[in-house]
Amino acid sequence: MSVVCVALSRHVLALRNSGMLLMMQYAQTAAAPAPEPRMKNFQVYRWDPDKGSVVEPQSGLPSPSPRDPLLYPDSHMDVQGYKWVRWRVWLCRLAAVLSLGLLLIVFHWRPRVGILARCRSCPLALADILLIRNSLGQQHVVNVLTEEMEEGSLEIFRDLEENEWRDTVQLYNEKTESGPCVLQKTLLRYYLFEGIRYFWLDTKGAFCRVSVLNEDWTCKDLYGFQKGLSHREQSMRSRIYGPNLIDVPVKSYMKLLFEEVLNPFYMFQIFSITLWMIDHYFFYAICIFIISTISISISLYETRKQSITLHNMACLVTNVTVRRQSGAEECVKSVDLVPGDCLIIPQEGLLLPCDAALLSGECLVNESMLTGESVPVLKTPLPAGEGKYSADTERKHTLFCGTQLIQAKRGGSGGSGAVAVVTNIGFFTAKGSLVSSILYPQPINFRFYQDAVKFMLILSVFAIIGTIYSFAILFRANVTWAELVIRSLDIITIAVPPALPAAITTGTIYAQRRLKNQGIFCISPPRINVCGKVSIFCFDKTGTLTEEGLDVWGVMEGGHAGFSELVPEPRLLHTGPMLSGLACCHTVTLLHGQPLGDPLELKMVESTGWTLQEPEGDGLALDAEFGGHKVLAVMRPPIYQLQAQGNPTTEGVAIVQRFPFSSALQRMSVVTVTCGGRTAFAFIKGSPEMVASLCRAETVPAQFSSKLRNFSSEGLRVLAFGYKSLDGNTDFSTIERGEIEKDMQFVGLLMMKNLVKPESPKVINTLRLAHLRSVMVTGDNILTAVNVAKSCGMVGSDEKIIFVNATSHTAQSTPTLRFSLEDGEASNSQGSVEIITRDLYQGGYSYHLAINGKSFAALCDYFPEYLPKVLMRATVFARMAPDQKTQLVKELQKLNYRVGMCGDGANDCGALRAADVGVSLSEAEASVASPFTSKNENISCVPLLIREGRCSLVTSFSLFRYMALYSFIQFCSVLILYTVKTGVADLQFLFCDIGLVTLLAIVMGRGGPSDDLYPCRPPASLLALPVLGSLFIHICMIILGQLAALLLTTSQEWYIPLNASVFGAANLPNMENTSVFALSGFQYIIMAVVVTKGYPHKKPLYYNVIFLGLLLIMFGIMTWLVLYPALDVCRILQLYNITDMNFKMLLVAVAALNFLICFIVEVLIDLGMLNCLHPKRPSKKQYKRLHALLRDSPSWPPLNQILSPPGQTVISMS
Repeated sequence: MSVVCVALSRHVLALRNSGMLLMMQYAQTAAAPAPEPRMKNFQVYRWDPDKGSVVEPQSGLPSPSPRDPLLYPDSHMDVQGYKWVRWRVWLCRLAAVLSLGLLLIVFHWRPRVGILARCRSCPLALADILLIRNSLGQQHVVNVLTEEMEEGSLEIFRDLEENEWRDTVQLYNEKTESGPCVLQKTLLRYYLFEGIRYFWLDTKGAFCRVSVLNEDWTCKDLYGFQKGLSHREQSMRSRIYGPNLIDVPVKSYMKLLFEEVLNPFYMFQIFSITLWMIDHYFFYAICIFIISTISISISLYETRKQSITLHNMACLVTNVTVRRQSGAEECVKSVDLVPGDCLIIPQEGLLLPCDAALLSGECLVNESMLTGESVPVLKTPLPAGEGKYSADTERKHTLFCGTQLIQAKRGGSGGSGAVAVVTNIGFFTAKGSLVSSILYPQPINFRFYQDAVKFMLILSVFAIIGTIYSFAILFRANVTWAELVIRSLDIITIAVPPALPAAITTGTIYAQRRLKNQGIFCISPPRINVCGKVSIFCFDKTGTLTEEGLDVWGVMEGGHAGFSELVPEPRLLHTGPMLSGLACCHTVTLLHGQPLGDPLELKMVESTGWTLQEPEGDGLALDAEFGGHKVLAVMRPPIYQLQAQGNPTTEGVAIVQRFPFSSALQRMSVVTVTCGGRTAFAFIKGSPEMVASLCRAETVPAQFSSKLRNFSSEGLRVLAFGYKSLDGNTDFSTIERGEIEKDMQFVGLLMMKNLVKPESPKVINTLRLAHLRSVMVTGDNILTAVNVAKSCGMVGSDEKIIFVNATSHTAQSTPTLRFSLEDGEASNSQGSVEIITRDLYQGGYSYHLAINGKSFAALCDYFPEYLPKVLMRATVFARMAPDQKTQLVKELQKLNYRVGMCGDGANDCGALRAADVGVSLSEAEASVASPFTSKNENISCVPLLIREGRCSLVTSFSLFRYMALYSFIQFCSVLILYTVKTGVADLQFLFCDIGLVTLLAIVMGRGGPSDDLYPCRPPASLLALPVLGSLFIHICMIILGQLAALLLTTSQEWYIPLNASVFGAANLPNMENTSVFALSGFQYIIMAVVVTKGYPHKKPLYYNVIFLGLLLIMFGIMTWLVLYPALDVCRILQLYNITDMNFKMLLVAVAALNFLICFIVEVLIDLGMLNCLHPKRPSKKQYKRLHALLRDSPSWPPLNQILSPPGQTVISMS
């Protein structure tokens, strides 16, 4: 019966907890008051002691609508408010008692029903309880809580709508004075949902996240907190924001047991066991009860163990130092931190318990837990300005919760440590988001899992039909009403196996173990099956397709007179702006005397020969050496350079301000001063196009574009440098980035060679042979990216590159779009271009599109009708910002692609999470940057992951079909035997369920993936014609086989008819039962062989040695039971001892024929036998339809034409 579900439940538990466990294991290794930002107000309520309740204010309430939508940046939830109705509550309690608790179970499964039965709808402002429905349709019930605030505490927080707030408060005071003496209290109304606190905002008429109080903070506001909060302010904020805890609840064993037993799976088990006990299946019911008890005990132990581990990882409580408004520094528990607290970071660093903005000093931070980036990152102070603060855009100035601060310097007293302001706490932090994603994962939109639920409903229909049939048979047999009901309901426990959802996960469990052995760690096991359907894979370039390290290839100085000769070694440069820029424009720092930083910058500094010195102690000596400026670092030239200039001193250059590199800005800059602080310079480094745009036009060489094109075409990484002189008397600690990075003077180019990893071409070729698209998404120059694409095989030697150039709308021009061939082709004669164009349109050439970030943004904004076609043919996406990478992944998903993304750094995190399959190349055992983390830092993990995904998906299909057929075999056996007034014995059920099916189902998923990646992908739909067709044919053969066994038995001369006066077990043993049992036993084994697929995605059956051995053993046991059964075994299993050997051989022959027919049918279906019944229709996937459309389009892309947005005409044609 349904015993298999119990045996497999532990495997499901392992699958559910494995991702969480990986993350946890990794995380464990791993004077006047300062002006404050305005904060939004909240509602005031009065406490009336006479009524013993809260009296709602009479003004400011929203309209009494029972349903208010609540919109948030990351979710869309509908919130409905309800109040308890006392008589309804008592009525439901009475009904629960009368229904023996069944009503409470219904309320537990359907929270909305329980709310509607006991509450009445009301405005949110008056609600006692809320019903929340998220965008996925999931419903949750939460209680509205209240927090008593101190009198006058509202004066601390000011709102933009000050007049409205003042009037509201005055109204409440007037009501208090005009009435009797009433105690006034200030109550904050809020609720907690998935760890996040939402509180009532009267001005918005909705519950909002408490983060809205600080979401509008500007950088200037944050600097206003540098003097610290008073004790009263801190206490007030603590009541509003709550404790700084990422609280993972650890439930007691009793509560876990209650929730586990109320799971529909176990409720079905309780129903089944109760039914079997009533039906006198005592032995079978006791065995199932024991197994279920063991399963529940293991489940409870593992669940609570994982909860405790996750709780210990998430709940970080430590001592930190904060600055108070009085100027004193105070040691407090991290749990008491609130947004606005001024945090003093010690020189030796700490494990940060909150998100904070760095205001003073520099911090070296290990963010590998969040990004997978193994290289520590240097964080610099937040620029002071009026701009709105955002952790996403100010990552270089933000310290994230859960990261390890290795070192802090030049920010605190005495020149050590740093100062930061707390911006987020609890689940609003980066670490809180991580824990939330583990606790509340988003369901995966995968057709296989959706079809599994639909198939369960189909089986339920068969169960109802079987129940009706058995009811009719039993009614005609004149059995008692009690037995009639019991036997009819027993059919449901047979036809709908609860093991079905559990069984399909075993293949994923085995795949996850194999991946872990290969160095690939997974925190979202259900995505392994999704890997099997990936149709496009996006790759980052640097560090993913190419080596992380770069070698300096050469330097070329430039100015208004043009470029100088190429200098292969920067240390050979004469002293000047170019050499100083190379030596100083970086964020390299020292840790225990060793340089640490970005590999590119380390190579660049090393090539100059200059050495890095950092301040020691309070740093006053270095500050004095460089004119009193606060020195961050000093770069000193080598002795031979000074001697060559006739300068025997060790004069160096001090870095006094840094603006770190930003992917969005594509540049970084520094401010330096010379010895004595006499002169100061600003240096800028970044992408050549960006630096050139920030330099004065007359200083950029005329050959700039051609030189850049030539170097990029050779696959070199090109960086441009600029500089300008500054007034040495300026206070550089407060200077803004925008003031520095303008009117620069161009000084030259640095070229670095980035070699393609040796594994990259092999992997790209493997994917190409498997008909899987490969796409490069990089922040590098488009020509460099094209060169790498050709080197690694994404673009073939005989394939053309067409550049997509789109411009945005400006005051001087309208948006345009142009498709043009590579510059090498465009420079040819007009005639050759026409020949190439004609051959391109006629299919003589295949082509790839290449587009940069600016053109991609303009294409999305102004030419959305061209976007799908460009995405279909584009292979190179260059100069893409991190958010554009994420947008690209989502746009590809809109075309129904299953998108994979492989990257290695923080810039790829958004895209890795947005992709269906994200793979992070990291040394960390598990990174939250993506569902998969590979310790092998090359893309060889991608084909392995796809092969394992396909193997897992095929295995899941096999197990699903096997469990369905197992159910039908037993279903048919019971109904056939009911028809002849007998049934299946208790121990016969036990033998089939545990001795045959359970063992086969557990080991069927073993056996690894195929060694090769084939072009065809496994199906993902369980309701496809081949799947349903094969199941239908196999079921027909099962029925025919069992009927044949029954008819052969009744046709024998020695056949003795059943006693028609009794029914069921009273007729055992008998000949009909024995023959049907014998054939059904063979059918369990036969179907395990038939549905176990191998080629082309899985290794053949004989590679699964355990499964093969088990099949042979079970076949031997069944043959022995049929041909030479021992009398004791016959007595135990209640089998009839048939002595006719010819008849028994005939039964074995029928089983063999059954196997032969089913096996041949399965092979023919795999070869497409059923395709004639299903005429080929256009694919529903948009990318396949677009591919067919573009294949038949003779004039796309329109080369060398300048296109305008819809509604405008073509401007010109070349």
